Amino acid sequence: MSIPFYYFVGIVCWPTRLLYRLRATGRENLPAEGGFVLASNHLSALDPWALGYPLWPRRRLRWMAKIELFQRRWMKAMLDAGGAFPVRRGESDQQAIAKGIEVLRAGDVLVMFPEGTRRRVGRARPRAHSGAARLALAAHAPLVPAALAGTDRLGRLERWRVAYGRPVATDDLGDLDRKNAADVATERLMAEIAKLETIIAGETGFPNDPPSLDG
Repeated sequence: MSIPFYYFVGIVCWPTRLLYRLRATGRENLPAEGGFVLASNHLSALDPWALGYPLWPRRRLRWMAKIELFQRRWMKAMLDAGGAFPVRRGESDQQAIAKGIEVLRAGDVLVMFPEGTRRRVGRARPRAHSGAARLALAAHAPLVPAALAGTDRLGRLERWRVAYGRPVATDDLGDLDRKNAADVATERLMAEIAKLETIIAGETGFPNDPPSLDG
């Protein structure tokens, strides 16, 4: 990925961080080094930005984006420079899986949304997919839960809130086959994401103080 572009985007987007008063907590739960999967609920197209900005510029975030977005040259150039790589949704994309494992082993953070699509107001929670857990297990990387709030209410200028949880326990899954291990890890992951959502929904741990990224 283009490191200069990554820094450039972070600097240019600083006013947005102030406008939405981005508040993060739980950064002490994140692995200090090495790659890991950061898995979150999904509310808007800006979720990767909100998840990643509290970690900028110390950690580089990568994510999968649907292959259709790479069909236009200007969009492809921006996505490539920003750290995204294509995935064919709805099928087993072995090339994207291999790329995800490569990203993790290179020490970067791979952002994934297990629900697969943005959550719509008034609709049931989408069924979680096991891809995030599968990649974490395959790369022997930590699987870290996160939760977001506010990114789907841009017009209201609601505060953006993000909470990072402790890595999901997976050390006891070695005796299971890959599918069952991923399924169990996904269940644990989604339970932790739900807990984090409950916390930030009530703004617990987010006192009404000046805007800050300190957790």
